[in-house]
Amino acid sequence: MPVSGCPRLSPFIPTSPLAIRPLLCAALLLLAGCAGKYQGTTCNGEVTTLSGQPLGTVEGKIIDRVSAFSVTLPDRTLDSGPLWSGDRQLYIPSAVTRDGWLAQRVSDTRFSIINSPQDRAITFTCPGPGGH
Repeated sequence: MPVSGCPRLSPFIPTSPLAIRPLLCAALLLLAGCAGKYQGTTCNGEVTTLSGQPLGTVEGKIIDRVSAFSVTLPDRTLDSGPLWSGDRQLYIPSAVTRDGWLAQRVSDTRFSIINSPQDRAITFTCPGPGGH
């Protein structure tokens, strides 16, 4: 009888922590493999100057990871890195990309990227849940 006072349920179910660890790792790998890779959502972007003058539109693919996002444009891909806000009720979660763009998660379906030296701002509006 095991030390805990409970009989083993089956000789095929390991009870040793060393035996359970590989099973747990295998289960996590199986779940990760079955989850598939999120390909992102195509969203319409409105391009403006920083003062709001319209410059046109662009399509971008947004991969939303909630605490970060990436935007793939025809000429570049920007990764926001970890978004941060001192108070999400007052301030939009933001980060500066490696390329110097300010990336903001405005809402669950709106994202913006801003490049001050280029006098450009792009606000993406993505389809809501079920509208992919």
